[in-house]
Amino acid sequence: MQVIYEDNHVIIVAKRSGEIVQGDKTGDTPLSETVKAYIKEKYAKPGAVFLGVVHRLDRPVWGLVVFARTSKALSRLNDMFRQGEVHKTYWAIVQQPPHHDEGTLEHWLVRNEKQNKSYAYDHERPQAKKALLNYRVIGQSDRYTLLEVQLLTGRHHQIRCQLAAMGCPIKGDLKYGARRSNPDGSIALLARRVEFVHPVSKEHIAVEAPLPDDNLWQSFAHLSTPINPHSTR
Repeated sequence: MQVIYEDNHVIIVAKRSGEIVQGDKTGDTPLSETVKAYIKEKYAKPGAVFLGVVHRLDRPVWGLVVFARTSKALSRLNDMFRQGEVHKTYWAIVQQPPHHDEGTLEHWLVRNEKQNKSYAYDHERPQAKKALLNYRVIGQSDRYTLLEVQLLTGRHHQIRCQLAAMGCPIKGDLKYGARRSNPDGSIALLARRVEFVHPVSKEHIAVEAPLPDDNLWQSFAHLSTPINPHSTR
């Protein structure tokens, strides 16, 4: 676990692929418990440590996770996420480049709970939720293309599902059509940047996750992610 930002109300950490944010049926130690243990040790807290989970990342995904350290921050962050006031930028490595260098994807997603998978449709249908994202090409290697993605809605497996529906499955994401898995079980999706107004201090917060320690990811290390959170591209 790598702490990227920390104050009395908020802590932002970089999750590694393979970690779960919150406990599940696997019984594996979640990132939330690791962060609690870190806080307890660092500040020598005698009792239980409060930590609020305000959003999640899929297990094989890398990148930034925001936690609340106080109930006041938790309540306000929950409202901010719900109202789209927390701006998240993702990087995704795909093998098949998109037909257009940038654009907006609009689909209707249906979640299959048993399969833990979402399906994308180009029209409204029962139980479907509208999904919107912006993407643009920001880098290329010999075999792969790097996309920057900004979520406009927050749906189950949204980026994975919508990029696959565009014909650009994420590298290593077998569930959504990648040709082969990555050796470490990860998928090439990184929650790269998060930007928001601090729920208590009202300070502007903008932090960036480190790239995974992998040759392909590191080949894109020269790129930065300047974004305008109000842009619709």
